[in-house]
Amino acid sequence: MPLDHGYGVLVGTLVSHQRDTPDDQGRWFHVNLRVQAPAGVYRCAVDVDAAGSSVGVQWRTFGVDDAGLGPVASLAPGFHLLASTPTSGAVDLIRHPAFRPRPGCVFVTRPPAWLERLSRALASTWTAGDHLAASTALESVLVVGARVLVLGEPFTSGLGVHNVHQNQGDPAGSPWWDENGTWQDGATLVQRAEGGYAAFVSKFSTQADRTDDDGHPV
Repeated sequence: MPLDHGYGVLVGTLVSHQRDTPDDQGRWFHVNLRVQAPAGVYRCAVDVDAAGSSVGVQWRTFGVDDAGLGPVASLAPGFHLLASTPTSGAVDLIRHPAFRPRPGCVFVTRPPAWLERLSRALASTWTAGDHLAASTALESVLVVGARVLVLGEPFTSGLGVHNVHQNQGDPAGSPWWDENGTWQDGATLVQRAEGGYAAFVSKFSTQADRTDDDGHPV
């Protein structure tokens, strides 16, 4: 099933960003982006924590060009609902060619050091850690004043976007099983001065890396 309140992309200008204030209530931490769009300033809650686990969240940062993003790269500022299909501009962290992890090269003999480093960089695999490390990784791509695209589920009250993380692969019995679906994953994209976008994506360690056509683990 899809997300309860739809899926789409917010296009706007990054005004500021701030981490949640730590407390002892067991909250799940976010980095909150304030994004200016024609309707006003949106709050985008990007997930960087999983119930306080030291390795509960995983993330990747990488570059993607305009062509790799498809239709969303040329959208006007504002929030746009997207169909959960491969052609709408929706993101699927398992299926989208520009967003799924790319395997590194396999060498018969050990390559030169520079080629080995390049292969590791191209692999773009998931990094696991706590919310502090994940927050730092996200903040490394944020540029105040830059054009941003934030993909996820719109707030039901007020201007905002949440579920900015992988939205498939949750196991049977979890509270989010019913929201599993393909082509509805969250992502944060920041336009770079030299062209293209810097991307930050996240998932939880309980979420599968392979899913069926309904977004359920296989």
